[in-house]
Amino acid sequence: MRVLHVITGLGIGGAEQQLRLLLRHLPVRGDVVTLTDPGPVADALCADGVPVAHLGMRGNRDLTALPRLVRLVRRGRYDIVHTHLYRACVYGRIAARLAGVRHVVATEHSLGATQIEGRPLGAGARALYLATERLGSATVAVSDTVARRLADWGVPPHRVRVVPNGVDAAGLAHDEAARRAARRRLGVPDGAYVVGGVGRLVPGKRFDVLVGAVAELPPDVRLLLVGEGPERGRLERLAAANGAAGRVVWAGAVTRDLPALLSAMDLFVSPSADEAFGLAVVEALAAGLPVRYAACPALDDLPPGEAPSARRIGGTAADVAAAVREARAAHAARPGRGPVPPAVRRYDIAHTARQLTTLYRTLHREGE
Repeated sequence: MRVLHVITGLGIGGAEQQLRLLLRHLPVRGDVVTLTDPGPVADALCADGVPVAHLGMRGNRDLTALPRLVRLVRRGRYDIVHTHLYRACVYGRIAARLAGVRHVVATEHSLGATQIEGRPLGAGARALYLATERLGSATVAVSDTVARRLADWGVPPHRVRVVPNGVDAAGLAHDEAARRAARRRLGVPDGAYVVGGVGRLVPGKRFDVLVGAVAELPPDVRLLLVGEGPERGRLERLAAANGAAGRVVWAGAVTRDLPALLSAMDLFVSPSADEAFGLAVVEALAAGLPVRYAACPALDDLPPGEAPSARRIGGTAADVAAAVREARAAHAARPGRGPVPPAVRRYDIAHTARQLTTLYRTLHREGE
């Protein structure tokens, strides 16, 4: 079975990193085409031995990309085309059908309650999404919450499969030596209490709330932000204006150093109010961190007790500061990492890959 993955871009982001992790565990051959931005994840995929093609699309309305994508799909004689992210889902579904591929799967990574991939949901975007969704064989929702949102949009429930994102739990496990090394490299004092956040520095992630919170906390509290994006300059200015510039540590884009950076933290906070899954939260739990979050369907969709070290909090800087004080007091009373909660086992990447493989094989058998 030959599968082509079509994705909007391969810069560093959750969906992009998830695709790379999946391809390491899927037992079927997968090639990748990126419509735009063959960034660091493209380089990483090539290093893994995965063929990556760059379509060179110049914008959302670059219709000249469509015939190029059709030719690429046709040449590859693929059994399944699997699309990821909004633009790739629209163009990829059309191209696959024009190329004669019978089975098209689309993963919906980033459908929030009011936005998709950080952009406000408009009537036009919704209409185009629904029109092209009908060209696919199945739409994969990364959480039960996303499945409900798709149904509310008008996607027939029988076309939706829930296959959650996955994490490499073993690779994210806490490492004391890595903790010490990461803190030395970042210039974090040994006795500092480190609050962490991970994600693209974009408005929807609301990292300004974390910067505002750290300014309300004692001087030995540090904020470690792992990620890059257009909000970096504004966040730096906000930290300076709040007198917290020297207490915010900028780790740069999410890379293979993520396990060490998570080990360097004492508490993980996700202030984003609108998520499709909450992958960074699950990764933090896999590292044994206590977590405070404003929104995380990955946890909210589970039975109670699956993640006892994670708690939902309000979304203001004052809410975050209060949560940090409470968590810090608990840490002082009982230092060290806690056990990895059952929620992490539910989201092991091997389980995710098995579910997706079953879907591929079911569709393939139906086409024989």
